[in-house]
Amino acid sequence: MDDNGQHGTDEPGHDHGELGDAEFDRFMELAAEEGFDAEEVEEALDEAAQGPLPVLAVVGRPNVGKSTLVNRVLGRREAVVEDRPGVTRDRVTYEAEWAGRRFKVVDTGGWEQDVLGMEATVAAQAEFAVEAADAVIFVVDAQVGATDTDEAVVRMLRKAGKPVVLCANKVDGPTGEADAAYLWGLGLGEPHPVSALHGRGTGDLLDVVLEALPEAPEQTFGARTGGPRRVALIGRPNVGKSSLLNKAAKQERVVVDATAGTTRDPVDELIELAGKNWMFVDTAGIRRRVHLQEGADYYASLRTAAALEKAEVAVVLIDVTEPISVQDLRIVTMAVEAGRALVIAYNKWDSLDDERRFYLEREIERDLVQVRWAPRVNISARTGRHLEKLVPALETALAGWETRVPTGKLNAFLGEIVASHPHPVRGGKQPRILFGTQAGTRPPRFVLFASGFLEAGYRRFVERRLREEFGFEGTPIHMSVRVREKRGKKR
Repeated sequence: MDDNGQHGTDEPGHDHGELGDAEFDRFMELAAEEGFDAEEVEEALDEAAQGPLPVLAVVGRPNVGKSTLVNRVLGRREAVVEDRPGVTRDRVTYEAEWAGRRFKVVDTGGWEQDVLGMEATVAAQAEFAVEAADAVIFVVDAQVGATDTDEAVVRMLRKAGKPVVLCANKVDGPTGEADAAYLWGLGLGEPHPVSALHGRGTGDLLDVVLEALPEAPEQTFGARTGGPRRVALIGRPNVGKSSLLNKAAKQERVVVDATAGTTRDPVDELIELAGKNWMFVDTAGIRRRVHLQEGADYYASLRTAAALEKAEVAVVLIDVTEPISVQDLRIVTMAVEAGRALVIAYNKWDSLDDERRFYLEREIERDLVQVRWAPRVNISARTGRHLEKLVPALETALAGWETRVPTGKLNAFLGEIVASHPHPVRGGKQPRILFGTQAGTRPPRFVLFASGFLEAGYRRFVERRLREEFGFEGTPIHMSVRVREKRGKKR
């Protein structure tokens, strides 16, 4: 830990996650005693300690088949596909795997033409996606050939300097490969002929993509000693994010308007609170139905996802004057799934009457039960009331995010759980947690090794007890379970 209380990032290529050599050796002895193969154990630790996954952006002009390609990469239909440009979706980031390697895919497909013109909109979308990515697939319709819009994106890609894999889509057979060859003229290297619709050539394309993606991307936060902690302000439109930033900055730095969706791009601001510097990112509100958004609003929702990727801690603002909505819950889930420390700020608290407060407390108990570990702050962004309480909440969440339990201490705790609260018997068998370790932090990532499948309810129980014993306030916990393979019976 450095002088500022920050843990260093995991070293690339470190074999033991965050376990020291002696701790790792003892752990491997324990694994061998319980009948686990050393290679299997190391694989589980490497996977859990991996940290943030590499990000692959899929960019290109509308209706070239980006979403179809994303579905093909995922091996399932998740991205919405229609035979027209401008189709978007609520979720834009997916987790994928190819040849044993995991990575994130950002689908930038489907936005509406706005007053700036299609070329400008496409360039802006692609620029965002590339900024947040480690590598890019640029999709071009081989049947149509390179257009002026494609050329505009190419210029941006060259400026960005990220690895680019050129996908010549809609090549359904050998005759179409001649069309693909013309795309050499874009100057991005070899065009890879693909039919995303039928799957032709996608495996070869992904092999090339894996060569372009880094094994472990550089951390986008906490790398500089003494650097300010990065805070993403997220929430649905008009919830008070810009007002909060302005009040914290003690000046009008962001346009505030009663019209929802005023903010388009995130504004990074260095803010001093309680004698410490914080880097605040004010993000555009996430609308309830993204697929009805026009280009600028869809762009804003993508920027919000990028802010989360770059942040260490997320402050989710909730308007207490309105019932907690499905959209509020989805935004909280976005922060948890991104693995960020979490603070929930209930805004406009000074506007509450007794009746609304009564119902609000019940909504929180009912709808936010899964994140009761997140610090809660009741504030008024407009007046600045209780804004000073935000700093200890942020510090608490970040401390939990960076907490690590030594393996010996963890296994003593797991032994007590197994003895006092064993897993229920199912089908005549009673699985047991044999041992475990914390493979990483930011967020805390645990690997449990068990004699059989652990039910979701029991995993939640273990997580709850972990929090009671060791804290972890303000942070999601990632827990994976490896089951011991059945050994053949000796005759």
